[in-house]
Amino acid sequence: MNCRFCKTELNYDFVDLGFSPPSNSFLTAAQLNEPEMYYPLKIKLCDNCFLVQIDEFAKHDDIFNDSYVYYSSFSTSWLDHAKKYTEKMVSRFGFGHASMVVEIASNDGYLLQYFKANQIPVLGIEPTANTAKVAEEKGIETCIEFFGSALAEKLISEKAKADLLIGNNVLAHVPDINDFIRGMKIMLNDKGVITMEFPHLLKLIEENQFDTIYHEHFSYLSLYTVKKMFEYHGLRIFDVEELPTHGGSLRVYATHLENNDLKTEDAVNYVLEKEQMYGLRQVDLYTTFQQKSEQVKNNLLTFLLEAKQENKKVVAYGAAAKGNTLLNFAGIKQDLLPFVIDASPYKQGKFLPGSHLPVEKEYILVLEKPDYIIILPWNLKHEISEQLSYTREWGARFVVAVPELLIF
Repeated sequence: MNCRFCKTELNYDFVDLGFSPPSNSFLTAAQLNEPEMYYPLKIKLCDNCFLVQIDEFAKHDDIFNDSYVYYSSFSTSWLDHAKKYTEKMVSRFGFGHASMVVEIASNDGYLLQYFKANQIPVLGIEPTANTAKVAEEKGIETCIEFFGSALAEKLISEKAKADLLIGNNVLAHVPDINDFIRGMKIMLNDKGVITMEFPHLLKLIEENQFDTIYHEHFSYLSLYTVKKMFEYHGLRIFDVEELPTHGGSLRVYATHLENNDLKTEDAVNYVLEKEQMYGLRQVDLYTTFQQKSEQVKNNLLTFLLEAKQENKKVVAYGAAAKGNTLLNFAGIKQDLLPFVIDASPYKQGKFLPGSHLPVEKEYILVLEKPDYIIILPWNLKHEISEQLSYTREWGARFVVAVPELLIF
């Protein structure tokens, strides 16, 4: 396998999480007796550009299809994040009625709806038809295709180039990252701005976030590597923000290399230096991650086995992709976790890939009165524990497994 950016042969392993099905490939009851596809979840390191990556074992088109069940609008904290982002972009760059805002991987219109409410022209690009349909019902024009250089050429021949080109949690999701960035270069207006948000590799390593590794994520990104990739394709990162979302993310701001109107902020060098001091450009940092991941898995299994011996009832909340990685890596089945609760009606009544845990509605908690509720999307533990605070009435406690086992 060669690096998907610089084509260097990959000789170093980052972590091997065994075999698992794609994390958002939920099953119907009828599919439980059918064969299920498992793929290697083995992550490699490029020692040239330091891009952490997985091969395209599970094909892009197979993951992001009409059965895709992730809808961004079911997280209130994410909607709040999107609304505040919109206000910030309008305030900082003055986008208005004459601007064109384009979002790549626009999902169900969770973000573009706020620009539209400000009478700013928008276009969504979203390959999953079921989520795109929800966006279109909100009045958001959506192109139902995968983004790349060919689509960018087509769109600019039909519409105005983007004054603001947005991509939240999509840069890591593309197997051909060079074509994707080349497409952004084509799509961007001469004085336009790109913002990209993605989980920060530094936080993944620092906080043992191995469960954020799944087949949808082809790349795991640092500012150092993203800066190299953007510059190779004629784009310059002029600012960066560190965000708490998804356990610790970066929001990078980029423009054309030729655009000198936007000066490079000190934050760029600050984050680059932080990464270097942490060791992100040293192979040794990456080779110890396997052991840390296994320790998290072992601690969770110990907790579940002890709870079972004590006749304590344990359930899970949040049918998130990261939860599926954790459950499949640990080999957890219904004997240790009978079901998982999720707010999304698109997941309720289905079964988790691999573990086959049924996804139930929230009212089941009141009927079952569990002793422990494992919050699988640990990055939303405050939002979820507050939402489920009524379970304290019968003495329920919350549990997260990452970065370490915590019972509260």
